[in-house]
Amino acid sequence: MTDSTEPQTTQGTDTARASELSVVAKFIRATELDTRMLGMIGALLLIWILFDIFSGGLFLTPRNLWNLSVQTASVAVMATGMVLVIVTRNIDLSVGSILGFVGMIMAVTQAELLPVYLGFGFDNPLTWIIALLVGIVVGAAIGGLHGYIIAYLGVPAFIVTLGGLLVWRGAAWWVTSGRTVAPMDSTFRLMGGGPAGSIGEIASWIVGLIVCVALVAMIFNSRRQRKRFQFPLRPVWAEVFLGTLGCFLVLGAVLIANIYYWPIGIIRKQIKAGLLEGVETEIFIGHGVAIPVLIAICVAIVMTFLATRTRFGRYVFALGGNPEATDLAGINTRWVTMKIFIIMGVLCAIAAAISTARLNAATNAQGTLDELLTIAAAVIGGTSLAGGVGTIAGAMIGALVMQSLQSGMVLMGLDTPLQNIVVGIVLVIAVWLDSVYRRAQH
Repeated sequence: MTDSTEPQTTQGTDTARASELSVVAKFIRATELDTRMLGMIGALLLIWILFDIFSGGLFLTPRNLWNLSVQTASVAVMATGMVLVIVTRNIDLSVGSILGFVGMIMAVTQAELLPVYLGFGFDNPLTWIIALLVGIVVGAAIGGLHGYIIAYLGVPAFIVTLGGLLVWRGAAWWVTSGRTVAPMDSTFRLMGGGPAGSIGEIASWIVGLIVCVALVAMIFNSRRQRKRFQFPLRPVWAEVFLGTLGCFLVLGAVLIANIYYWPIGIIRKQIKAGLLEGVETEIFIGHGVAIPVLIAICVAIVMTFLATRTRFGRYVFALGGNPEATDLAGINTRWVTMKIFIIMGVLCAIAAAISTARLNAATNAQGTLDELLTIAAAVIGGTSLAGGVGTIAGAMIGALVMQSLQSGMVLMGLDTPLQNIVVGIVLVIAVWLDSVYRRAQH
């Protein structure tokens, strides 16, 4: 009696499990969610929960999450460009050094050159604009130089950018003979975040609602285009789910940013200066979304459009997928490669502006090891080192994962050498998982 019942019970359990798996598979197929992206988000949530437990509840606070978003911005900006570099089977080891050198150039421009040669002080509205433009031009020139040597002189990207890592780190020291340059222009500092470098509660809600409307419009437009070209349509419930989930995440992020209030010390200074009235302990002003976070999001949107909606983007992925076929198709692969490194240089300049503004200074150590974080962010985000595969959104999530690891380890009081060990291990594991994933796909 017992022997005849056990096989039936086992068979029933297997059937139930198969049914559950089929439901999950049908849900993923209907919503067209990227399973690899879901895995990254799941890993990110697990990291957050574990660090919150080990830090005694300090990690998942509005203050830490807001600071985490600001700290992620500069690496996230560079990671969007690193996706294109790695997709074409290249690498850029110099991004951290370029950030440090360009940051020093921008600092010297606004703090020393403009006041001496043009008489521009920190009160001049053109100071921050000129400094930023100078940085972007210098970053583009460095990227163009790297790209030319790689594409037209045939030197491997690994060697060129490894040399760039040393050259631009030394050049940053040479510009000021090792001096730290500070402070920065008050308007320039807004790109670094802080109470003044945030858009406030009301503006944050407005931006959040605009993003939600844009998400819904994108879903409707995608459905309309599918109907037009007679492509398979997602079920209506799946469209509603995706729109609702997207809006929930956006508005939830805005809420967290708004409930991180100004520190009491800043409130006290504002009251003394006559800018606020009332009792300091009864005034609550939310930071709102930080400007560097908005910059990173705007860069991600532009880079996504560039990678997925333009001829240049198609050439980039074609070059990474099959360089020989792309060359035989008549595509100027050398010029495409050079443009990729020019874009990378511009993104390094934008990241340098964010980093320098946040520190309110340019130092010789600025950007150290950022190249490893940037490469790790791209790889963790699903960019294959074999080329031809990668997403900008994945790189942004990868940057958040890497910064979450660092932030969590700092809250736990781990020493810097141990933090570097963990980052190195995570990078190796990410590359290993990428190779496993590619083998499974084939």
